Amino acid sequence: MSERSVIERHFSRRLQVTMVGEGLLIGAVVGVIITLYRMGLSGAEGLLRRLVPLLRTNVALCLGWFVILVLAAIAVTRLVMTEPDTRGSGIPQIDAEVVGRLDMRWPRVIVCKFAEGLICTISGLSLGREGPSVQLGGMAGKAVSRLFGKDRAEEHLLVTCGAAAGMSAAFHAPLTGVLFALEEIHREFNAPLIISAMAATAMADFVTSHVLGVQPVLHFDLVDALPHIDYALVLLMGIVCGMVGAAHNRGMFMAQETLFARLRKCLGEHALVVPFLVSGVVALMVPELLCGGDAILAYLEAHRQLSVSVVLGLLVGKYLFTSLCFGSGAPGGTLLPLVIMGSLVGALFGLGTIGAGGVPFSYLNNFILLGVAGLFAASVRAPVTAVVLCFELTGSLEHLLAVTAVSLVAFVTANLLKVDPFYEHLFNRLLERHPLPDEGRYEPSEHKKLLHTHVVGVGSLVEGKTVADVAWPHNTLVVTIERAGQRVIPRGDTYLQALDELLVIMDADGEPQTQEILHELCGGRT
Repeated sequence: MSERSVIERHFSRRLQVTMVGEGLLIGAVVGVIITLYRMGLSGAEGLLRRLVPLLRTNVALCLGWFVILVLAAIAVTRLVMTEPDTRGSGIPQIDAEVVGRLDMRWPRVIVCKFAEGLICTISGLSLGREGPSVQLGGMAGKAVSRLFGKDRAEEHLLVTCGAAAGMSAAFHAPLTGVLFALEEIHREFNAPLIISAMAATAMADFVTSHVLGVQPVLHFDLVDALPHIDYALVLLMGIVCGMVGAAHNRGMFMAQETLFARLRKCLGEHALVVPFLVSGVVALMVPELLCGGDAILAYLEAHRQLSVSVVLGLLVGKYLFTSLCFGSGAPGGTLLPLVIMGSLVGALFGLGTIGAGGVPFSYLNNFILLGVAGLFAASVRAPVTAVVLCFELTGSLEHLLAVTAVSLVAFVTANLLKVDPFYEHLFNRLLERHPLPDEGRYEPSEHKKLLHTHVVGVGSLVEGKTVADVAWPHNTLVVTIERAGQRVIPRGDTYLQALDELLVIMDADGEPQTQEILHELCGGRT
């Protein structure tokens, strides 16, 4: 495809209509997949919950269950060996797919990830469904892209739309899905991406809610907003969440990179059996810690029964068990356990303030919600997504100020502690195992051209320079510059300003290398 035809297509009004249609199609496909996935996980967890009381009273059944757990671990290990890209939550893999560093085999990823999720859930591992839902959604987007023969740039966009739809269907939160895709995965804001992602998330949520109901996965009933006089507590809670979020990330990374790195030297590919066996012990001792954490939410809803010691025990136990399961590389997400831990942090903080006599008991749910926002913002470093998630969980704007405040303070606190953002760290570790490919790796593309947008960051290497002064990658050209709503045709003496949106055309061959260089040139310095 010639440069002219690629550029004309980008600015065509029909493109936006087409992207909406493709987003709706992806949303429908993702909605069906995630609905089936959630129904399967709910059935598996329900079966496990009915089985647990029997394990405590029947020794033979208990021993047989541990044998089944070993077999389940072997089955998951074989599935992961069959498709290594299903290891872990799946969100870093989608990040790598979008930037061109992975080319996952979507049929195998969908089948293996689906099966692995069911096995891990019925085994009781402390893993969530959101990460796998994002990966399943992204691969559904890739399937649609391949069906219509899209080029790489559009395929990456459709993968992002599918990932957003997966998050939306997992949480019943379409706006959260859009913002998570923009803030965490694609990291580019452009009209085709936004409108197609919105269409995909809305359709996915429609399909899922039609079958499973419109009630959010997590729902908090709040009596009233915290009075402004108590906002000192909100800021203090933001600091606490920032510290807990940093500790959460550091411990998760150590479990993955230290503990299980040593276990794999001893046990090899069978190291995954460890969390499965521990899950059996947890089922006998503290079954509330099993799976994502629905049992803990049910406990928190029974406000009058809350005990500081029990809440603290659940928080520590959930963290240790989740770290063990995540560190093993078991295929499953950490977002739902993270949200559950955030609610426990909020409950502890709320019980402390209530015990000190400064806050009425009716505000406990407010602190639980603030804990969710604060820990999410501190760990993932996506404060905007955290705020929108809490809005969609409550359906109320009255609490927006407090949620925003705690998210910002937690975000800043975690940054000051110099601990990597959760998914960014996992993404960088994944890239270390998948270095930039040689340009010769790709099959000849008949000189296909791709378009990408890059925003000039504040303090970036290109800010304040003329177009001619920048050492652009080979075979790239800045086509237009969007500046304050105006389209500028660049010349050699055109100065680049912060927040300029550059539309860059490049060869399809060598796209990953080119994108890496452009991100380095345009990325802001903090």
